[in-house]
Amino acid sequence: MEKKVAQLLERLTEIEDELGKPEVVQDQKRYRVLTQEHSYLTNVKGAWDVVSALRGGLKEQREWLKTETDDEMIGMIRADIELMESKLPEAEKQLEVLLVPPDPNDHRNTILELRAGTGGDEASLFVGDCVRMYTMFASAQGWKVEQLSSTESEVGGFKEYVMVVSGANAYRFLRNEAGTHRVQRVPETEAQGRVHTSAITVAVLMEPDEEDEITVDEKDLRVDTYRSSGAGGQHVNTTDSAVRLTHIPTGVVVYCQDDRSQHKNKAKAMRLLQAKLAEQEARKRQQDEASTRANQIGSGDRSERIRTYNFPQNRITDHRIGFTKHNLDRVMEGEVGEVVEALVSHFYQQELQA
Repeated sequence: MEKKVAQLLERLTEIEDELGKPEVVQDQKRYRVLTQEHSYLTNVKGAWDVVSALRGGLKEQREWLKTETDDEMIGMIRADIELMESKLPEAEKQLEVLLVPPDPNDHRNTILELRAGTGGDEASLFVGDCVRMYTMFASAQGWKVEQLSSTESEVGGFKEYVMVVSGANAYRFLRNEAGTHRVQRVPETEAQGRVHTSAITVAVLMEPDEEDEITVDEKDLRVDTYRSSGAGGQHVNTTDSAVRLTHIPTGVVVYCQDDRSQHKNKAKAMRLLQAKLAEQEARKRQQDEASTRANQIGSGDRSERIRTYNFPQNRITDHRIGFTKHNLDRVMEGEVGEVVEALVSHFYQQELQA
């Protein structure tokens, strides 16, 4: 770890020198790449400073303990040692996650598509809970969240919800959320107190940027407009503002009905369509990589799960990495960072071994 950190800190000095050169500032593309790398390396330095301070403090306190004879001072030193020993593993873990090298796609806008699977009303309600969880996590990270499309359920929650998350490391932390999420809890309508199991699916797509944006020919599109449907008979139901786009060559279908404006709904639907077509292009280039949307979301059946949210036991388990914590109440309040960071580290180690 120390050798890797030393290399990165040396690189940080090099980048700071580069950013001071006028020709670099004038080259906006290179400047943007360097500033992103500088931000990453600055975070590494901050995490390393914390680890170094704790390690140094522990060494100093342990040496002091060997020579101290005053009982009161011995008690204070031991308390300091215990506090630093409790903080060091978490600080080292944070540094370890940061040492996973950055990927060019880490900061890309990320589309999350959540759908209710098996479990009826409970699945729809859990989609709503997960939308809230991801939104709160995004807020804590300083990310921007934009709703693209949704279909409300009559009992609350959503049958489907699509949102775009943008910000530093958005794709890095969200890319591994794709798959089937299983929930076990007692529904409010369950008189006998029995635990029900339901499932939702999450698909993760990178939104194309300027360099790899997919051009869609209007003649390849079938555009259908219709009245928006939703719970409660909202105002959007009164006009033909909803838009469904069918990409004839591939058969990909997307829709949006959330805005009063048909034009805005079409623009949002087009963004989703371009993301799905870009994913298909990537799949063609890397057929051996299990990144297809079908593989991501599975069938929505309870048995195909990447993660289980068990409310009676306050337990969250990610089955891919054997990660289990009994803090589900906090996770549902947006504190999902520990899970996503463990996934980033795990899949990076897998890549190294491969």
